[in-house]
Amino acid sequence: MRIRIIAVGTKMPDWVEQGYAEYAKRMPRDVSVEMLELPLAQRGKNTDIATAMAKEGELMLAAIEKGGKGEQVIALDVKGKPWSTEQLAENLAGWKMSGFNYCLLIGGPDGLAPECMALASVKWSLSPLTLPHPLVRILVIEQLYRACSILQNHPYHK
Repeated sequence: MRIRIIAVGTKMPDWVEQGYAEYAKRMPRDVSVEMLELPLAQRGKNTDIATAMAKEGELMLAAIEKGGKGEQVIALDVKGKPWSTEQLAENLAGWKMSGFNYCLLIGGPDGLAPECMALASVKWSLSPLTLPHPLVRILVIEQLYRACSILQNHPYHK
């Protein structure tokens, strides 16, 4: 199974790159995780936020389409459904059995474009807190690794 994380924002700090890489290398062979970074739309004091989000959404939709058929879309959104780590593990087990690949969408500073939200079959909330986007990347990959460790009865979760 392949999970693609499509995230708005490039040029992450070294600590983000290192943290992400550490958990990505720990992932089991049967769960391939890829990160695709998309450029942040230009923002300034007179920027129309809806226009910026629409540009980011267009790039994201194009990236999803390139993912091929059978890719299920999950949007990370503060208004989504919160999952415990154990629930994520249960979902991951189901994803593995489904035969589909999955795509996790992480929006820019203003969230995901409405078109991206509409395409998502699931909306997942990491927390009701507003989290910095660099940290979200590390949280997502760590939780995916933790969910895999639960499914493999690995002691990492304890």
